[in-house]
Amino acid sequence: MKRLFLIALIVFNSHPVHAEWVPIEKPYQPTGLETVYFDPNTIHREERRATLWQLTDLTWNSTTRFLSSKAHKEFDCEGSRVRVLQVLEFSRQMGKGRSMPGYIEQGGWQPVGAGGINHALSKIVCTQH
Repeated sequence: MKRLFLIALIVFNSHPVHAEWVPIEKPYQPTGLETVYFDPNTIHREERRATLWQLTDLTWNSTTRFLSSKAHKEFDCEGSRVRVLQVLEFSRQMGKGRSMPGYIEQGGWQPVGAGGINHALSKIVCTQH
């Protein structure tokens, strides 16, 4: 009986775990129906440039067919610039479901700016040693 109780307790108290994705600090989160995360295991720094993966999770989306997207971003830490290297869109939340390549505007580098997601990500990747 104890064993059955423990199994039931584990099943009913479990929450979806996305251990690799860490939410961006609350002040930098966009308002609305999305949450932005980053994967600390994907941070790669080489001299003045750093890359990481960002996950944007939508709670609801009526305009497109995807509920989450992953973006591979590169930061120029000295120049305070960012560019998107790759985007993947997913049919379900948290990067699950069918995936397809997303649109990337050609060219490039954009200023990180003050505040916002890119500012928060820049602080994370550019201050790590």
